Amino acid sequence: MRWIRLCVCAPVLGFGQQAGVLPDWEARKLLESLVENARKIEPMLAELRPAEWIAHGAPDAYVLQHRRVSQSIATLHASSTKLAAQPGRVNAAVETLFALENVQTYLGSVAQGVRRYQNPALADLLVALSDENGSNREKLKMYVLDLANSKESELQVMDGEAQRCRDILVRQPPPAKPRAIVPKLPAPAKPKDRL
Repeated sequence: MRWIRLCVCAPVLGFGQQAGVLPDWEARKLLESLVENARKIEPMLAELRPAEWIAHGAPDAYVLQHRRVSQSIATLHASSTKLAAQPGRVNAAVETLFALENVQTYLGSVAQGVRRYQNPALADLLVALSDENGSNREKLKMYVLDLANSKESELQVMDGEAQRCRDILVRQPPPAKPRAIVPKLPAPAKPKDRL
């Protein structure tokens, strides 16, 4: 029984701090900055009129891309909120990174349409706002990579410990079989001799 407790507790003891991963408070600060910079884009998106660009020869894909930028900013906000609540969640970190990448991709395309069909100065401003998140984007990428590496290391250690525990349990001799207890019956009474 002592071995089982040791096998269960040993892997958990080493995982209080994840080496190489940003502390939770620093990750939250990074996420706040990402969302704040992305939110600066929203008022400018409201000024864009991609439906009117079509009359000037623009492809109608700009309308969809304009909508996708707004959706990606909303997704970035939601996923970063989820990640801030649980900074150790790899899936939330990856979702946040993908949302940020989508904002950058769609915004870059929309900025080209703005430059050609609406206002080149506004396009430059959109690109500048997008670039403000450049260093944060790189920090987020490193955070996701460090977090994934840390979780993979934890899983390897836990798997090794589980294997070690299985080996210990397999090598233990089987418990002794309980002996059947046969109750002693009183000896039959001997018949008394009659004389």
